[in-house]
Amino acid sequence: MKTIKLIFALTILVSALPAAAAFNVLACEPEWAALTHEIAGDKVSVSSAVTAQQDAHHIEARPSLIARARSADLLVGSGSDLEVGWLPLLLTQSGNNRIQPGSPGYLEASQFVTRLEIPKVVDRALGDIHPAGNPHVHTDPRNIARVAQVLTERLAQLDRANADTYRTRSKVFLDRWRAAIANWERQAAPLKGAKLVVYHKDFSYMEAWLGLAEVGALEPKPGIPPTPGHLAELVTQMQHEPAKAIVYSAYEDPQPAEFLSQRAKIPAVMLPFTVGGTEKASDLFGLFDDTIARLLRVVK
Repeated sequence: MKTIKLIFALTILVSALPAAAAFNVLACEPEWAALTHEIAGDKVSVSSAVTAQQDAHHIEARPSLIARARSADLLVGSGSDLEVGWLPLLLTQSGNNRIQPGSPGYLEASQFVTRLEIPKVVDRALGDIHPAGNPHVHTDPRNIARVAQVLTERLAQLDRANADTYRTRSKVFLDRWRAAIANWERQAAPLKGAKLVVYHKDFSYMEAWLGLAEVGALEPKPGIPPTPGHLAELVTQMQHEPAKAIVYSAYEDPQPAEFLSQRAKIPAVMLPFTVGGTEKASDLFGLFDDTIARLLRVVK
């Protein structure tokens, strides 16, 4: 009887213990959180430091974010200095050696793709330029496929118990993803050569992928907010070399785009830019479905 009571007591004690901690992933941006979810499913706990309504260049390393970094087993960001204004402080304050640069738990997505717009001269007078190139690599879905392969192996390395699951899920995702890319390219064929005015240089990789032509920017220099004088210059420019559309991201102020749209008689369209930027862009597939659909509605 004593033995039975002891076994019963131990059973109750074990059931009361907290479940084993999940493998924690902190993504700097929503696109990398979404990609991690596609590969890992419920094998990881994943969150994003930035939302689709925030500018990833400029957020605060708040205590709640520091707490998430402290418990992270893997940090995934865009890199190329996109997060330079806040990530170094976050890493320092977290005291988490697992996710420091140079460790297996630190992954910069832009390091595994061909980067565009690497400046020959680094001069702050030219605006907020990125010495390592344009960091917004996710706007070309082919780059997401490349990062997915790296992320899969990094997860498998750090969480060996679930390595087979990650590799199996990754293969399924990449098969679907490559088929989706082929479909998006067919749908977007009418966009080739279309001239766009952008807000910030968010979409350089998408432009290269789809053959779009950027003919102006609402920012007079990268990272410098639009000014009345610069917008007036764009109005004049559009009279001689009209664009098909003005595009801006979900996190950007729509007013400069609407100003130019009204005066130059050119449609303005908000693009989700990342997962969560619109209702339809609820995952990576929806992100590109909605982006291309929105462009096709205004670029004719």
